[in-house]
Amino acid sequence: MNVLVEACVDSVASALAAERGGAGRLELCDNLFDGGTTPSAGMIAAVKAAVRIPVFVIVRPRGGGFVYTPDEFSVMRLDIEAARMLGADGVVIGALTRESLLDAEQLEPLVDAAATLPVTFHRAFDLASDQEQALEVLMQLRVARVLTSGGAPTALEGVERIAVLTRRAAGQITVMAGGGVREETVQEIVHRAGVREVHVRGARVVRAPADAAGNGIRLRKPFPADESAWEETDERRIREFVRLANG
Repeated sequence: MNVLVEACVDSVASALAAERGGAGRLELCDNLFDGGTTPSAGMIAAVKAAVRIPVFVIVRPRGGGFVYTPDEFSVMRLDIEAARMLGADGVVIGALTRESLLDAEQLEPLVDAAATLPVTFHRAFDLASDQEQALEVLMQLRVARVLTSGGAPTALEGVERIAVLTRRAAGQITVMAGGGVREETVQEIVHRAGVREVHVRGARVVRAPADAAGNGIRLRKPFPADESAWEETDERRIREFVRLANG
């Protein structure tokens, strides 16, 4: 096949379905409703045991923005080492500075932790203020590929920019188109952007049997409307819970 399709998956069943469908590589994530976070060790091991195609593991400690604290960076480095030991074929990372530049200071040790595994820089790239400069940084860091929609909401909307990046990469780094890729748009994206790899979700909705669907109780919470936001435990609120529960 001339164009490799990478499927984004979050379970063994999805991994097997993607492989049967002809995907050439998997990006394994957890919490896809939150943009994808690091999957568990058990999930990595189970997917690797189930499929024959390469499995790239996303390493992202939380949803929300891509500016990470030293503690979050430490977790990412350990997760890369764990993914490597569990047999991952590559890792997917990303980190930005508060000025929306690629955080080379954090990225370099993460690439080093990956050792011989190829590294993909995920769609944090689309939030970089200067994508051409960001591409140069990734090439200097020996990152193998970058996933991008060209800084647009979807790859089709950013297709001209993806084409520019592909030409700029000149084979030194693989530019993979992703972001809202659909059956009716994938061919146009490939032809206009000149990419040889595309990233897709390709999912369907699956519902639990009626007898397992609950009693109208809702456990899934709505996510923050702000893409750069996430939830963290509030020390003040916990202290108040403890005070009130023991009052």
